[in-house]
Amino acid sequence: MASRRAGAALPSAAFLLLSPLLAMASAGLNGYFGTKSRYEEVNPHLVGDPLSLGPAAAGSRPPAACAPLQLRAVLRHGTRYPTAGQIRRLGELHARLRRRPAAEAAACPAAADLAAWQMWYEESLDGRLAPQGRRDMEHLARRLAARFPALFAARRRLELASSSKHRCLQSSAAFRRGLGPSLSLGSDEVEVEVNDSLMRFFDHCAKFVALVEENDTAMCQVNAFKEGPEMRKVLEKVASALCLPVEELNADLVQVAFLTCSYELAIKNVTSPWCSLFSEEDAKVLEYLNDLKQYWKRGYGYDINSRSSCILFQDIFQHLDKAVEESKSSKPISSPLIVQVGHAETLQPLLALMGFFKDDEPLKANNYVRQTHRKFRSGRIVPYAANLVFVLYHCDQVKTSKEEYQVQMLLNEKLMPFHHSNETISTYADLKDYYKDILENCHFQEECELPKVNITAIDEL
Repeated sequence: MASRRAGAALPSAAFLLLSPLLAMASAGLNGYFGTKSRYEEVNPHLVGDPLSLGPAAAGSRPPAACAPLQLRAVLRHGTRYPTAGQIRRLGELHARLRRRPAAEAAACPAAADLAAWQMWYEESLDGRLAPQGRRDMEHLARRLAARFPALFAARRRLELASSSKHRCLQSSAAFRRGLGPSLSLGSDEVEVEVNDSLMRFFDHCAKFVALVEENDTAMCQVNAFKEGPEMRKVLEKVASALCLPVEELNADLVQVAFLTCSYELAIKNVTSPWCSLFSEEDAKVLEYLNDLKQYWKRGYGYDINSRSSCILFQDIFQHLDKAVEESKSSKPISSPLIVQVGHAETLQPLLALMGFFKDDEPLKANNYVRQTHRKFRSGRIVPYAANLVFVLYHCDQVKTSKEEYQVQMLLNEKLMPFHHSNETISTYADLKDYYKDILENCHFQEECELPKVNITAIDEL
């Protein structure tokens, strides 16, 4: 793999002339990076002011006589570096372009510019949190504190939990730093509980691991799309731009080139020359490839994807229940703030369990065009620093006792309408009633138990 060197080759004059055009072109790609999307893509107002709460949404405030009792947030870690595997594949592709004879390079300016690009990623970065990821979390903490000042007031207790992955632990620490020293942890010292049973429930679900995670057949739609006409067209175009035989490229290598464009934007806020290989139409195809994988591995593709998250869903409601009981007994709320940091793979199944972003027709290899306006777009749902927040309120001056406790839910700091009412606020009783079956009948151990009879994975799923 190429290492970082002093005196790396400078970009060609042609590339320097094209840079403004590249910047404009890459702007058209930004909305299609799937799970590698910047948080600013879902909240563009943050580009100008990372602490802005954005335009006030209609109906975003709870009734005047309501006071927040508890906030429960499930976060995705902030912007991260590529994984070691992605870096290795990028290194291989970059090395292939650098080996090109000078005579060939002159006839192929796009490949020459990419060969001159400095390969600065090292495998040791392996998915770790980038400096931008720390800023993502610090700013998110400050915005949540500004949005819910009563809950984040001095001497309120904060419970922080995290996945065991380094990027999540660092994200937790950054979130805590963003709040400053006022909360009752007493200092900037971060006390984080590692809780993989909730933040990485998928690792502990034997049925999911065996029948989805480690089962190539489960990704048959993804693999079919890689070989389909849409991807073939992108492959041929990229091969032509790089003056390579199309046989030397595959969908995975093209995806690595596309994701490098996304990483350079998210991590360094620069337009990478890798972006020049792709049009907006290409980006839509590559986004669909990413969404297909998310759909079949973390979303609605198989029931076990979402059912494995019921352990987290039930834990959220157990804490809400406890806060309601404490309030009814006039006791102080023992856990007013619960913040947990996990992964896109933590949030996506949870949102599917709750029924959000479900399309009438499943995402498949052969319905790309019909899915142009799909709800399931992972970059809009779980970009870096994605967050799902439940806020429990106690309300005075209500007509019925049922209305005394109400809930709002925000995804990426935007209020979500509840399925049962299409309203952005619900009584806690109505919300529990709507999800009664999941709360009472989804048992993690039973859901995740492998079938005892020897049947094929797809049959079981």
